[in-house]
Amino acid sequence: MFSFRTSPIEDQLDKALTDGKVGVFCTQNCWDPSKGRYVYDIFRERGNLARIFTPRDSELSPDTNHIEWEAADLEELNALVIEIQDTGSRYFNYTRDVMQLLSMRARSYEGPSIYVIDHINPAGRIVEGTIPAVESDIWTPKVAHRHGLTLGELCLLYCNEIDAKFPLHIVSARVSDTGKSLLPWTIAPASDIPGMFTCLMYSGGGLWNNTSISPAIGTARPYEYFGAPFIRTEDVRTLPAPEGVMMRPCSFTPSAGRYKGERCFGYQIMLEPGAQYHSLLHTLQLMRHFSERYSQFEMFDSLFTKVADPVIESYLKGEISFDIVQEHVKLEEQKWIRKARRFLLYDDAPCRIK
Repeated sequence: MFSFRTSPIEDQLDKALTDGKVGVFCTQNCWDPSKGRYVYDIFRERGNLARIFTPRDSELSPDTNHIEWEAADLEELNALVIEIQDTGSRYFNYTRDVMQLLSMRARSYEGPSIYVIDHINPAGRIVEGTIPAVESDIWTPKVAHRHGLTLGELCLLYCNEIDAKFPLHIVSARVSDTGKSLLPWTIAPASDIPGMFTCLMYSGGGLWNNTSISPAIGTARPYEYFGAPFIRTEDVRTLPAPEGVMMRPCSFTPSAGRYKGERCFGYQIMLEPGAQYHSLLHTLQLMRHFSERYSQFEMFDSLFTKVADPVIESYLKGEISFDIVQEHVKLEEQKWIRKARRFLLYDDAPCRIK
C-alpha cells in the first residue's frame, strides 16, 4: 500500500502514529525551524516515542558516518518515520542506510508502517551517469549516479524494485516549513557534505574515495578539493576541464580518512557562475589523466563495483576513448529519465545537462 500525503506528519491521523509505538530514523536534517523542534519531539510529547535511530557519530565528525540498527529494533514498532536529507547521488551513506532498512522491512511479514518525510534534492533535477549494468551493492538502488529524484521518489522506486508489500507513505516536501525556510544544504546533510556546491560535485567526486587520491575528506571543502602526497601540480592547462570549470593548484592536510595528517597536493575545482557541471564525466577524465601520469595512482576494485558499468570501467582502464564513454553516458541518462518518470511525485522532471 502506498500513499502520498500533503499535510505535515504531525497532522496525520493514522492510529500507528497517534497511538502506536513510533520509531524515528533521522539525521540532524529533521529539524523544524518554525516549531523549534526535531521530528521525534512530536512523538516524545505525545508519549509514544519508542526509539530514535541516528548517526553513530556526531553530526560534524570528520569521518564518514552511518545509521546502525538491528532487525530486532523494529519488531515492537507500529510506525517508523524516516527523515534525512538526501544529496542526489546513489552512493550517499545515509540514503543507502534507508534502502537497507526498507530491504530489511520487506523481508518481514509483520512490522511498522513506513513514513518518509520528503525533502528537496539539493543537487536538483539534473541527471548524471548510468544505471548499474552489473551487480552492485545490494542496498544501492538501480538509478543513475546523480539521480535527480527526492528521497521519497527514491524510496518508492526501490520498494517497487524489491516488490515490497509493507505500507509506504510519503509526506510531500512541499508541506514542510523546512523546505520553505531553509535551503537544503543549510544544515549539512553529513560531515562530508558541508556546503552548497558539495552536492554538485559528489556524483563524480565521491568516486575518489575508492582510489589512492583523496577527495579532501577531513577538510572544510571535500569533493571541491582532491589530491595526494604523490601528486606534483602541473600547468592547469594540461588538465581536463569542461567549459565553465577552473582548476586551481592547492594543498591540504586532512584530519581524517586517507592521508590523515599528511600534506597532499592537488587541485580545487571552481565553477563559474551558471556553469552546468557534469561531475561524473569530469572525474572520469581526471582519473584517466592521473592514471597515465602516476604509477602511485590506484583504482581499487571497490571503484568498479561502485561504478557498476563495463563501458566506464573500460574507459578508466585506458581501453576506449572519451567520446565513446561520453556517448554511452548520454544514452544511459536518457534511459534513466524514462524510467524515473514512473516514480515522480512532483511536477518538475529530471533532465540531462545539454
